[in-house]
Amino acid sequence: MQESHHSLTTIPNRYAFLDEIEQLLLEDSNQNLFLIDVVRFSDVSSSFGYEFGDRILLEIANRIIYLSDNEAIFGRVSGDIFGLVLSGSFPPQKLKRFYTHLADHFKTPIQCDDHAFMVDFNVGVATNPIENKNINTFFSLAETALKQSKSNKFDNFQFVNKVKTDESGRSLTLKADLTRALTQHELEIYYQPKVELNTLKIIGAECLLRWNHPLDGMLFPGALIEAAESYNMMNEVGYWVLEAAFKGAAKLNKSGLKLKISVNMSPTQLYDLHFTEVLVSMSKLHGVELSQFELELTEDVALSNSLLVKKQLSKVRELGIAIAIDDFGKGYSNLGYMRNIEIDTIKIDKSFIMEIEQNPINKAIVEASLLIAQAANCELVAEGIENIQHLHILREIGIVHGQGFLFSKAVCLQDFIELAHQDISVGSSLSYIS
Repeated sequence: MQESHHSLTTIPNRYAFLDEIEQLLLEDSNQNLFLIDVVRFSDVSSSFGYEFGDRILLEIANRIIYLSDNEAIFGRVSGDIFGLVLSGSFPPQKLKRFYTHLADHFKTPIQCDDHAFMVDFNVGVATNPIENKNINTFFSLAETALKQSKSNKFDNFQFVNKVKTDESGRSLTLKADLTRALTQHELEIYYQPKVELNTLKIIGAECLLRWNHPLDGMLFPGALIEAAESYNMMNEVGYWVLEAAFKGAAKLNKSGLKLKISVNMSPTQLYDLHFTEVLVSMSKLHGVELSQFELELTEDVALSNSLLVKKQLSKVRELGIAIAIDDFGKGYSNLGYMRNIEIDTIKIDKSFIMEIEQNPINKAIVEASLLIAQAANCELVAEGIENIQHLHILREIGIVHGQGFLFSKAVCLQDFIELAHQDISVGSSLSYIS
C-alpha cells in the first residue's frame, strides 16, 4: 500500500520501481502498467526553477497515489514520467476509466504560492502478456503505448497488449508501409468545417490526415506519424499534406468555395531552409493564393524560442499565410512566447470547451484566452464544440469562430463541398442547431 510522500527522493526511482514489478511478476503475471507523462513539465522548471518544479511534481505524485486508492505500486520512471502498476484482470475500457478519472481530477489546477497550474498527461498502458515474467518485455510494451499516446493528437491515452503487439509485428516493415502509403494514394485529407458561431456559416476548414490502410482500413494518423518520426520521414509526410491541401483548395475554389484552409505544420518543416520556396512553388502550380492558407503549429514548437523558427514564421507571414497556435493552453503554457512571435489565430484546446458548462474555471480560461487574443490582435477559435450548451456559452463570452462535432466531424473533400454548398444555398445547413 502506498502512502503520500514528503519528498520526491522517497518515491521509488526507475530501478527500484522495476525491481518491485519484477518481483510482482514472479508472484502473479496478471499486471497492468501505466506510464504517466506530465505534458511539457520542463516549461515549469525553466520558468520557476527546479525547486519549485519539484514541489509541483510531488503534488502530482501524491494526487496520483490518492486516486489509485493506495492499491497500486507507484514509482518515478524519469524526471516527469511516473509509473503505476495495478494488479488483476481488467478490460481496456476499465483501464481507460482510470485515465479519465485522473484527467478529470487534474482539471482542478494545482495551487503553489501565487501560481496555479493546469496539468495534462500522456498515458500509455500495457497489460502484461499471459505467463510473461520478463520485466523488459512488459516495460517495453508500456513504453510503446506511451509513445503512441504522445503522437496521437486526438487521444492522450493508448493501450497495448500482447495481441496488439503481435499484430503490429509489421512495425518492422513500417518504413515500407509508409513509402507505399505516400506513393499508392493511401493517404487522404479530411476537412472539418470552421464555423462562424453567430450565423453558423462555414468560413473555412482544418485539414486532417487519414490513412486508408489496405489491411487495417481507415486509420487516424498516429501510426503513420510514429513511423514517419522513427524513419526521419516527417518532411515527406508534411509536404504530402501541404500538396494535398493545395489541390483541395483548388477544387474548392473551382466549385465556388474560396474558404480559408488550415493545415497542421510539421516541426521539421520549420527547420527546412527551402520551406517558403516550396510554398511559393505549390501556390503557382495549383493556382491558389497563399493568403488562403493558415499553418497551425503547436505550443511546444512556439515555446522552442528558436531564432530559426521565428525567422521562418516571419517569412511565412510575409507570403500572406496566416499562423495559428493549435491546442492553446494544453498542459503548461509559458505565455511569454506570445510576446516573441507574431500569430494570427489562437485555437483554444478542446479540453477547456468540453466541460465549460460544468466547470467555471474552464469558462474563465476561455474568457482569459479571448482577452489575450484581443491584445495580440488575433482571432480566437474554439475547438471541441460538441453540444448546444457549448455553443450558447461561447456566444455569450464573445467567441466568434469554432469547430467541433456539433457542426460536423471531419469529412472527405466531396462531402465537405456538398456541406458548404448547402450552407450557401439555404443560409446555413446548420440552421437547426441555433
